[in-house]
Amino acid sequence: MRTSLKLHRLERDMKQSDLADLVNVRRETIGRLEQGLYCPSLRLAMDIAKVFDTTVEELFSFDDEDDATTAAAGKAA
Repeated sequence: MRTSLKLHRLERDMKQSDLADLVNVRRETIGRLEQGLYCPSLRLAMDIAKVFDTTVEELFSFDDEDDATTAAAGKAA
């Protein structure tokens, strides 16, 4: 997963904890999202997009490699 979340956050001079408070998650969740280590729920993605007055598609994108990684993780579980 690729994300422009950090860019949007920094453009608004916002800390991870500020965004986390606005969308009711822990700061660590925002950090993991920015690193591409966590795939947000649809609800969380929509809440974050609303904070930045943008679309989910503008904030998050997926490619074929992400799909393969997700499928492999699902089989391992």
